Amino acid sequence: MAGSLIDIKRRIASTSKTSQITNAMQMVAGAKLGRAESVSKNFAIYASKVREIVTHIMASQQLEQSQEDSAQKAVAGEIDFHSLLVERPIKKRGYIVITADKGLAGSYNSSVIKSVIDLLVDGHESSDEYVFMAVGSAGADFFKARGMNMAYELRGISDQPNFEEVRDIATTATQMYENEVFDELYVCYNHHINSLSHEFRATKMLPLSDLDISEATTYEDEYIFEPSQDAILDTLLPQYAGSLIYGAILDAKAAELASRMSAMKSATDNAKSIIEDLTIEYNRARQAAITQEITEIVGGASALE
Repeated sequence: MAGSLIDIKRRIASTSKTSQITNAMQMVAGAKLGRAESVSKNFAIYASKVREIVTHIMASQQLEQSQEDSAQKAVAGEIDFHSLLVERPIKKRGYIVITADKGLAGSYNSSVIKSVIDLLVDGHESSDEYVFMAVGSAGADFFKARGMNMAYELRGISDQPNFEEVRDIATTATQMYENEVFDELYVCYNHHINSLSHEFRATKMLPLSDLDISEATTYEDEYIFEPSQDAILDTLLPQYAGSLIYGAILDAKAAELASRMSAMKSATDNAKSIIEDLTIEYNRARQAAITQEITEIVGGASALE
């Protein structure tokens, strides 16, 4: 019985230490989540302004072309659109899959990977029809272990990454699209809704077909362009495409931190529940041991009479 009591006390102490660790991890994840949400919201304002400028330039260009002889140019196929805006026949799709570099985040990684696999099964007949770019070790290791077509991987980015950390994958993705390595690019990640929930998204990033020039309603005399609209667009469009990828990574990081905070809270709550059960078990075992000792003392005393 003494051995049983010692084992229970050891389990209580061990579980208590685990609870302290998971509680600390929950608090750290919560603090990081607040900063990640702030960064993501601030970046959304920047991305919105870049989109406004891009649509302004496109609308201004269309106005100039219509004032000249755009109808004749359109018939002759001479209107020049930037390659990132042009939709072409889909021979191969590219997927940027964003996961975490480590676990302890509940179902965060597994939900992304499962959703991507479902996407491939529903949308493709052959592995030759797609190529992967992975952000995060979980997704990269999963796809590499199964011999799937991996063109690029990025590991070890921080919980609040700056653009320099992801510039390479953004640049590589736009270059691969322009070089026709793939004809469409989707970013697959968990979108952060709140601290308790997220949802999987597969967002089309390239070509930039969702830009609507009707959004630019007052563009005639709003900007002065130097050196030219075309030169600015050549620089701005790849930056805009890269910013969309960066924004998705920020969103995914917020979802990851929320999942980690939720997972650590569940682990802490479970540890407390286990400690309560073990404490009851310990008290019962101690009561039984005391009762047994009393019974033995009374029995011994009776034998001496």
